[in-house]
Amino acid sequence: MVGHGICKSRENMKKLIFLPLFFLIFGCSNEESNLKEDSLNIQKTYNWRLVTSWPKNYPGLGMAPERIANLVEEMSNGQMKITVYGAEEQVPAFGVFDAVSSGSHQMGHSGGYFWKGKVPAAQFFTSVPFGLTADEINAWVNRGGGLELWREIYAPFNIYPIPAGNTGTQMFGWFNKEINSLEDIKGLKMRIPGIGGEVLKEAGGIPVTLPGGELFTALQTGVIDATEWVGPYNDLTFGFHQAAKYYYYPGWHEPGPMLELLINMDAWNSLPKHLQVIIETASKAVNQDMLDEYLAKNNQALTELIDVHGVELRKLPEDVIEEFRKISNQILDDLAKEDETIEKVYNSYVEFKNNVSAYHKISEDAFVESRNK
Repeated sequence: MVGHGICKSRENMKKLIFLPLFFLIFGCSNEESNLKEDSLNIQKTYNWRLVTSWPKNYPGLGMAPERIANLVEEMSNGQMKITVYGAEEQVPAFGVFDAVSSGSHQMGHSGGYFWKGKVPAAQFFTSVPFGLTADEINAWVNRGGGLELWREIYAPFNIYPIPAGNTGTQMFGWFNKEINSLEDIKGLKMRIPGIGGEVLKEAGGIPVTLPGGELFTALQTGVIDATEWVGPYNDLTFGFHQAAKYYYYPGWHEPGPMLELLINMDAWNSLPKHLQVIIETASKAVNQDMLDEYLAKNNQALTELIDVHGVELRKLPEDVIEEFRKISNQILDDLAKEDETIEKVYNSYVEFKNNVSAYHKISEDAFVESRNK
């Protein structure tokens, strides 16, 4: 019995010596493997293609993806290079979502309301009538649960979205006739996307969907009677003042349109973590930079449109705005009742809007009212 105990003790001692040695050897092996993998990730280069819904190098909208691409290349020390293509260069302006979803292109830059036929709830992540301003939608998406909902509804399409730009509150648009009452809306053919187009339709107008590059010719030739685009900064570059006389505000249909960087989910998951962080960081920087650009440039452009080109700036009549508001509220309520996904997004959006609006009454709204007296 004693001999058996000694033998067993020796076996235990062997185990005690062998096990640490085993973990030391194989643990080091695993660490070396991880180091090799990390080293390969750092050495591997990535060349991606990014398609957009905007004309190549177009001020603001078109330059945002270019800036993202430049920042990513600089921050990754050249490890990742992104080639940006304007609308129609590789895919149609409204084909960006499908191109990224299918994986034919790794990235895209556009606006979610263009995909309302595929993903109706996507419109909330660009802009809805009488909705969130630029600062408000940034807060809702980044701090109020919006981003999680956005990624949830895009996941079935194999797309990972990131906020990537905002133009700020837009103008209602360019018209070749005056809008004095709701009667002037009836039969009006106007380029206007998203839920804003649905509102116009209910008011008796005819919404038309056209990419930016086709708007001037369509307005000039009478294919459409009116068009919205962005605001003075971009509208001046397209020369709409040469095709229409009246410039109407406010942009009730797009109070703070957020743009999106779309990334194919498989491509995204293939990236090492540090490149994912770089893309997220670059997009966040450009998201704010674009808003700064429009805020700085819009008033300069508006002054030129009025003083140099003789554009007539007009405000929509209050009864027209109020009718648009009523129609918009009804459309949004109906959409929420018809679709569980929309209802989920809508409830989050409205709750945030109500809360932030209540605070604005005693903060920004009150201050601006006092400042402008």
